[in-house]
Amino acid sequence: MESFADIHADIERRLVEGARSRHSPCHQAVIATSDADARVMVLRAYDAASRTLRFHTDARSPKAALIGGGESGGAPVGVLFYDQAARIQLRCKGTGRIETSGPVADAAWAASTEFARRCYMGEGPGVPSATPTSGLPDWIEGQQPTEEQVAPARGNFAVLLVELASVDWLFLSNDGHRRAVIDMASGPDETVRGRWVTP
Repeated sequence: MESFADIHADIERRLVEGARSRHSPCHQAVIATSDADARVMVLRAYDAASRTLRFHTDARSPKAALIGGGESGGAPVGVLFYDQAARIQLRCKGTGRIETSGPVADAAWAASTEFARRCYMGEGPGVPSATPTSGLPDWIEGQQPTEEQVAPARGNFAVLLVELASVDWLFLSNDGHRRAVIDMASGPDETVRGRWVTP
């Protein structure tokens, strides 16, 4: 790719496809927070208009407390995607915020299956245990819960929204790597701003 506009389009295509297909290499991403912690999360949605990635998380998790909600202004979040077959890496930087209520969180919960909602029924992430555990109540282990059974777990569910500021796009090639940093606030309806950097 020889233009910032082409690279911007490639980034957006990968993020849209990553959210739509579990078979996409961009369906799972590594999310890094300011405490130097990182974890793999599933990309649930990408809104190109607002340049926002959406992930699901537990409202009781340490990262939720660290990132905070919209009232706190959010916090810096890094998101890493890697397409091994295409040899393309996307290092995304943006501002994350946690939402536990409101239309986005409510719609995300409503669109989730009972089996997915079950994850929020047990203990919060990171609670010490004397034995290996899923954290779920014994009565629901391995079971498909009903809508009524998972309803109380709604209070533990949250969305992590990351508004992208920039994406560091890296193409690995035997002929010579190529790397560009794209300003995601530019384009696609205006001139895409970016800069070439050495890999």
